[in-house]
Amino acid sequence: MPKLYRRFISAFALAALLPGFGSAGVFEELATGSRGAALPPAPAPVAAAAEYRSGASGYLDLNELDLRAVPAAPADGSAQDKQDLKVLFDWQARRTGAQCARAKTEMSHSYEVFFGELSPFDSPTPARAAAFFKSAGEDSIEAHKYLKDVYKRDRPFLRDPRLKPCIPPVKGFAYPSGHSAMARLFALILSDLVPARRAEFLARAEEVALNRVLAGVHHPTDVEAGKILADTLYQSLKKDQAFVSDLKALRPLLR
Repeated sequence: MPKLYRRFISAFALAALLPGFGSAGVFEELATGSRGAALPPAPAPVAAAAEYRSGASGYLDLNELDLRAVPAAPADGSAQDKQDLKVLFDWQARRTGAQCARAKTEMSHSYEVFFGELSPFDSPTPARAAAFFKSAGEDSIEAHKYLKDVYKRDRPFLRDPRLKPCIPPVKGFAYPSGHSAMARLFALILSDLVPARRAEFLARAEEVALNRVLAGVHHPTDVEAGKILADTLYQSLKKDQAFVSDLKALRPLLR
């Protein structure tokens, strides 16, 4: 089965299972580039404490970001939370060894892990491109770590011992998914660089998100929040002069 086809199937499978994310959501996004489902109501404003910034080498200042587009984590025992757990148990019952093995290769998050196989650059990735994605990745990491500390949602396997992850258990809080945020952010950047491959890049990001759910280390709403966070970060990055300039400088490096 061709890789791209497998990725589209993964994306559609995730869309069908995510609560509040209509079946047209991922399909419309892959086909037209627009999000098919409306964002949930925004939570109370999330203001980053000035002392939080860790000195990461990204483009954005966390203290200046408006993260209200990212919905609050579902309350324990809410209908949405119960649906999350139902989806996780469903995946646990039908995931395959091959799917778990694929998820295990994505334990770390980086440009090479997520897009090395699909990269539009020569291999190894040119130093300038590698540095660019590392900087953008730092913005994603800092933002998702901040929100994890705000919501403090435990990993699924810590909440219900019947849930058994099929990859080594990961530490830290669950909401939002850092893997999903970074993979989608990189997919959006690559889509700007190579618009003709937008569907392919976004499908790969969906595969990364799905793998975190089927492996049992994230709730479906964790990965959805991660994708919304990526959209928010990308809108801010496109307003940053350094980011725009560095992105433009990558175009001559494309194959």
